[in-house]
Amino acid sequence: MELKPGYKQTEVGVIPEDWGVETLEHLSTFITKGSTPTTYGYKWQQSGVLFLRSECISEKGLDLTQSMFISSEAHLFLRRSEVKDGDILITITGNVGRVVYLKKVGQANINQHIARLRISAPLINPYYVYHFLSQVVIRKYYNSIVTGQAYPQISLKQVRETPISLPSTEAEQTAIANVLSDADALIQSLTRLIAKKRQIKQGAMQTLLNPYENGRLKVGWVVKKLGDIGVFTKGSGVRKDEAQSGSLPCIRYGEIYTRHNDYIKKFHSFISNGIAKTAKQLKKGDLLFAGSGETKEEIGKCVAFLNESVAFAGGDIVILSPISIDSLFFGYYLNTNAINKQKASMGQGDAVVHISATALANIDIAVPEESNEQTRIATILSDMGAEIAALETKLAKYRHIKQGMMQNLLTGRIRLL
Repeated sequence: MELKPGYKQTEVGVIPEDWGVETLEHLSTFITKGSTPTTYGYKWQQSGVLFLRSECISEKGLDLTQSMFISSEAHLFLRRSEVKDGDILITITGNVGRVVYLKKVGQANINQHIARLRISAPLINPYYVYHFLSQVVIRKYYNSIVTGQAYPQISLKQVRETPISLPSTEAEQTAIANVLSDADALIQSLTRLIAKKRQIKQGAMQTLLNPYENGRLKVGWVVKKLGDIGVFTKGSGVRKDEAQSGSLPCIRYGEIYTRHNDYIKKFHSFISNGIAKTAKQLKKGDLLFAGSGETKEEIGKCVAFLNESVAFAGGDIVILSPISIDSLFFGYYLNTNAINKQKASMGQGDAVVHISATALANIDIAVPEESNEQTRIATILSDMGAEIAALETKLAKYRHIKQGMMQNLLTGRIRLL
């Protein structure tokens, strides 16, 4: 392929002619890794000097909820593994190639599964290096050179030999880093907003779905058995190898755990007309329970089927076809802690746990007697969920845009100066 004027082919791809290629070892003070304090007889503490494990280097940035603490004495002994603000950390074992840039962390240490880069070369912007190493292409490169199957890893030598493309001036590096950092800030702000909205929704669910207020049953709420609100049946058929055999929507019990929450939003399995003849056809408003699971704590997860389309339920799904209730309300309500505890107490089995229609029918429920009140509560929670979903869609879009920006800016396809 013919190169555009002003560009050249290098080991990291096509870059502007005035850019260069350097390895990390030429940009950083001695690239090293940490160690585990317990190896040397030091114990973990409830407070003290921050200790970062590889779990702290997450896909979304630094996660201090996974950190530990060590004593000042241990910190001094493990001085080689000390990190500070401005350092770049890369995971070198397990999930290789995750990267963070440290800021506002202060004094800390790292374990042996993390490599530390401390940019020391003149006229090099550390933020630029961080963004370059954050690219998907770099992650793929590291994963292509890992050794070990059970526990993948790369060596410090391989980290040191990592090549990166560099604009010839620090000003251009800084301009690129600033644009990408602004994109990061926007993504982080939206991520925090989504987390806050989720907390608000969780609080609303705990309040709106709680049958009791000041220790008394709320006015207009009644206590009954789950079996009082409808008729139970069971799904049937649909093996795993039949889940993509046609075009008719189908729900399999495992998908209730992994794909759906509270109500069915989209279908993931599609069966043929022949398979559908042995499966259970659903009706709008049906409540679907996972009849099998791995633990008693998760058994009987419930989702509401609110679709107008023809769809089917596979085996190990217990179906409740309710009468004169708001199914969306029950999709939320039947996954609350109080109901889950009852379901867990009724689960049977150890390696595989089952729950029957008879057991589910005997669950005690306390719900608004009038369906319009059920609908009011369900609408509030649904609107909150829709707002969060819209924000998550926006977040995915921003992340996609940032990836495009990285591909263009870090290769010099688009020049800022």
